[in-house]
Amino acid sequence: MTLIDAETTSASRFRDAVDNDGVLERLLSSSEQLSYDPNVEVDWDAPIDPLHDGVNPEWCTLYGTDLWDQMTPEQRATLTRHEAASVASIGIWFEMILQQLLLEDIYAKDYASPEFQFALTEIADECRHSIMFARGAELLAGRSYLPHPRLHRAAKLLKFIARGEVAFTSILVAEEVLDVMQRDWMRGETVAPQVKTICKIHVVEESRHMKFARHETIKAMEGVGRVRREASAALIATIGYYIVKSLVRPGVYEAAGLDVKHAREVARNNTHHQALMRLSCVHLMDFLSEAGLLTPFAKRLYRRVHML
Repeated sequence: MTLIDAETTSASRFRDAVDNDGVLERLLSSSEQLSYDPNVEVDWDAPIDPLHDGVNPEWCTLYGTDLWDQMTPEQRATLTRHEAASVASIGIWFEMILQQLLLEDIYAKDYASPEFQFALTEIADECRHSIMFARGAELLAGRSYLPHPRLHRAAKLLKFIARGEVAFTSILVAEEVLDVMQRDWMRGETVAPQVKTICKIHVVEESRHMKFARHETIKAMEGVGRVRREASAALIATIGYYIVKSLVRPGVYEAAGLDVKHAREVARNNTHHQALMRLSCVHLMDFLSEAGLLTPFAKRLYRRVHML
C-alpha cells in the first residue's frame, strides 16, 4: 500500500497559516475556480460490483488479522463498503456540527470581510459534501450509521461551548484524519469508482477548509494564556477522541456476517490499523504542537485512539 506523502512539511504549513496576507482572498478565488458538483461528477446510476471495496482494504479495521484471513472475498468487500458508509455517516454528523460552529463564529462579523464570505463558502461546500456522503452511504451499504445515541445528543452542546481555537482546531482534527484516508482510497485499485470520485471531490475542497482552519486557529491563539490554552487543548482532544472512536460503528461487522463482539475485539487490538492511524495524524500532531495545543493531557487522549 502507498500512503500519500505530505505536500509540505508541518513547519511550512504552520508558517502558511500564520501568514495572513491574502490567505482568505486566495481561498475564495480557489473556490471559484476549482469546485465540483457531486450530482454531475459521481456516476450514481452505475451498479456497484459486489467485489468492489468501499475503502482500500489496507485501511479496513480487520486487515492484517487472522479474522481477515478467514473471511471470504465477498465478506471483505462488504465490510469495506460498510466501513466507508460508516465513515461517511460520521462525516455528515460532524459536518453538521461544524456548520453550526461556523455560523456562530461569523454571526457578528463584517459581512464584507473575506473571513465572513469564505466561512459561508465553506458551509455551502459542507452542505454538498453531506448530501454526497449520504448518497454514497446509501449506494455502498443501503444505510447510514449514527454515533452512539448519548454522544449524538451530547454533541449538540458544542455549538454553545466551542469558540475560536476550539471550533477551528476541532474541524482540523476531523478533516486531517479523513484527508489522509481518502487520498489513499481514491487511488485504490479495488475501490469502487464512485468512492474514488467522492474522495477526489472531498480532498480537493477540504484542502481549502483545512487551510482556513489553520489560519483561524493561529489567529485565535495569539496572546492566549496558559489556563485557556490547556482548557482548549483538553476540549479539542476530547472532541478528536470521540470522532475517531466513532468512525467505524459496530453494525459494520454484523453487515459482513461476523460476530460483532469478537470482531470489535480484534479491531481494537489490530496493530496494523493503529499504525495507520498514527501515520495519518503525524502532520496534525506537529501543527497542534506548534500551536501550543498538544498538552500532556491532550497527548494521553490522542494516544488512546492511536492518533499519537
